[in-house]
Amino acid sequence: MSTAVAVPRTVPQALQAVLHPDETIILLIRPSPLYIVLSSFGTLVAAAIGALVLAYAAQFPWSPWTDVHAATFGIGLAGMRLAWGWLDWINHAYALTDRRVIARRGVLRTMLTEAPLARIQNTIVVQSMRERLCFLGTLGFATAGRGTFDAFWESVATPFEVHRKVLEAIERYRR
Repeated sequence: MSTAVAVPRTVPQALQAVLHPDETIILLIRPSPLYIVLSSFGTLVAAAIGALVLAYAAQFPWSPWTDVHAATFGIGLAGMRLAWGWLDWINHAYALTDRRVIARRGVLRTMLTEAPLARIQNTIVVQSMRERLCFLGTLGFATAGRGTFDAFWESVATPFEVHRKVLEAIERYRR
């Protein structure tokens, strides 16, 4: 039986609201800060290509823009996407308690998913090429009676170590 502990102040408010008073937090993490760049990668490439095309077109006399306009466009678009990625990153929170795994995400539309430790039947670690190059990974949790994964922890640093901690908690606290 776990003992009651006070929820640390570092726990996001959205998670504090769903934790039971006698629930013990074993692990509380966020995605790696590299998540900001990795989740923005497609837009960053598109911004660079768009800026290069505009800069190339700026050399023609009929063009209404200059190289400065092209650079401003590219930097502005990249900056806005990175700002959105940062907002998304700070709204991600993953918790492992003595009862369940919890994943919270979202800026405008938030989503909180959880999977009770007692019902978790499968776990998975997936590494996209980008994540693998950055030593990151995504963990998935599936419960009994479901054909899909119930919760995901995206772009986690040291994913295999985190996975091991989750498996240890499942083994220890499965009721």
